[in-house]
Amino acid sequence: MSPMSDLHPDELLREVAALPHLPGVYRYFDADGQLLYVGKAISLKKRVSSYFQKNHGGTRIGHMVSKIVRMETTVVRSEAEALLLENNLIKTLNPKYNILFRDDKSYPYLKMSGVRSTSAHVELPGPTNFTRVSYYRGAVEKKHRYFGPYPSAWAVKEAILLMQKVFRLRTCEDPVFSNRTRPCLLYQIKRCSAPCVGHISVQDYASDVANAEKFLRGDAQDVMRTLEQRMMAHAEKLEFEQAAELRNQVAALSSVLHQQSMDNVEDRDVDILAVKVQGGKACVNLAMVRGGRHLGDRPYFPVHVDAAIGFAEDDVSGAPLDTAVEVEILEAFLAQHYLNVPMPGTLILSERVSKSLLLALTEQTGVKVNAVHQPREQRRAWLDMALTNAGLQLARLLAEEGSQRARTRALAEALDLPLENLDDLCIECFDISHTAGEATQASCVVFQNHAMQNAQYRRYNIEGITPGDDYAAMRQVLSRRYAKLADVLRESRLSGEVPAGTGRMPDLVLVDGGKGQVAMAREVFEALELDLSLIVGVEKGEGRKVGLEELVFADGRDKVYLGADSAALMLVAQIRDEAHRFAITGMRAQRAKVRLGGGKLEEIPGVGPKRRAKLLQRFGGVRGVGLASAEDIATVDGISRELAEEIYRALH
Repeated sequence: MSPMSDLHPDELLREVAALPHLPGVYRYFDADGQLLYVGKAISLKKRVSSYFQKNHGGTRIGHMVSKIVRMETTVVRSEAEALLLENNLIKTLNPKYNILFRDDKSYPYLKMSGVRSTSAHVELPGPTNFTRVSYYRGAVEKKHRYFGPYPSAWAVKEAILLMQKVFRLRTCEDPVFSNRTRPCLLYQIKRCSAPCVGHISVQDYASDVANAEKFLRGDAQDVMRTLEQRMMAHAEKLEFEQAAELRNQVAALSSVLHQQSMDNVEDRDVDILAVKVQGGKACVNLAMVRGGRHLGDRPYFPVHVDAAIGFAEDDVSGAPLDTAVEVEILEAFLAQHYLNVPMPGTLILSERVSKSLLLALTEQTGVKVNAVHQPREQRRAWLDMALTNAGLQLARLLAEEGSQRARTRALAEALDLPLENLDDLCIECFDISHTAGEATQASCVVFQNHAMQNAQYRRYNIEGITPGDDYAAMRQVLSRRYAKLADVLRESRLSGEVPAGTGRMPDLVLVDGGKGQVAMAREVFEALELDLSLIVGVEKGEGRKVGLEELVFADGRDKVYLGADSAALMLVAQIRDEAHRFAITGMRAQRAKVRLGGGKLEEIPGVGPKRRAKLLQRFGGVRGVGLASAEDIATVDGISRELAEEIYRALH
């Protein structure tokens, strides 16, 4: 063993020496039990031993290795299985030294709901007989058809507009459909065929739906030929009105195909992935082609890239450093991203990735993955565009981060906060929100590492106070937020030891309010024996105009006006506004829950679209239904006394 081994417990070194020459996954932990790193290996013994036998010096990997006190390993059957397990653990455990891609949201889909009936003999055709096109995000269900995923909500809405223009499919909800007595505006502007009032038969509408599905799957030319054949057939029968309708549909589809210059009929479903690394940051740009149509792209910015760059510097094997880092980032994205996202058959990549990764993806998804590294013709154009977008998005990120760092420094200088480690500067901000005292909620948002940390946001339901008493609400939320931490810190001062896993107080506590709220915060901090200099109130300026805010201090310092153009004030306003937004959204959700008891009409057995529509019409909305008595609900046509009582119980 090298001098590095002198830093580690003997038990750990014995575990390393006893590892088998088998594929597996290893996990490193520090003295506080924090997960440092998750890795995979073809041979656990060979790979793990290399960390402790080599002298890594002052590199990032050396810094990580010096912290290791405990290790866990899992033996698997193959390298592919190790790779999948590794990235599952990375996604769920968030190790400090692994490249990590965080999913902001699930991907949106275009949803076609309803039964696609082709029967000409349907009694009382309702909304379920006429497929509806809609935007959807969430888990898919077998009873509906989904197309996508799409890279953005905008791309889905563009596709829906296309379905309206070319195929004139409906987008209205079922209750609206069921209660129409005349066509809506969409029919007048030729965006819907008005199935709600019988202007199109079930059979003809089903034919339009089938053509729309073919188009979305990439069979645009087949759709064009089918429409042209139907048009000529109507013309031969002298049915010129129907032929004219199909002619307009063919013209609309032809126009769309002409505009879609990026189409490639040979590639139906393709993902194009380009990676760029610059300034210690990285961007993976994902562009999507579905049904032969280029749908747009989405950038991803991994965290912990600096650690990965340090590992590449220490562990590069013959390849140029930049290439090694980009390959590692791209492989991490592929392994993590397709854990929960449908895999297309073809990937076009800016870097060559390992065959074992492609094999693992094939085993995981059941789709044979074809990866193209140096594409030609149309694929080359797609990849060049993805590389350009990756570079632009990375430049934007670096510019924004530079500006945000400048704001953090300006605030630290203005308030005499420590400047040694600005990346670790932590600010927590509190706000209170309610409507005339109803559903009072307090929000706490966190700013750290020059960005808002959404995962650390918290909401607090405020109870047991006089409705509308913002001071009492502030006292309650601050006490709940810091009481336990204050007790731990008080005990540690007596014992001289801080327990492992103990949190930390923020460097600054912002409260949205002036002298009154600051005085309340001061009382709480005095009772908890916390530092009063942490508290800063954001007081509205004259006329409550933005940019005229003043900072109020709990420790007796005079008010400070930073100036409307101050970078420090911009940061304070950004954090304060985020706390306000987070409090308002929570308050509205809580208010709706209080008023309706958390129930939803569509979840009540026996309340279908027609009865729901009648209830909403009678009482003027969901809130009105929630306020109605069982006797009032029973007066609605089609609702029995028993069902009325069931609805009342569900909403209360």
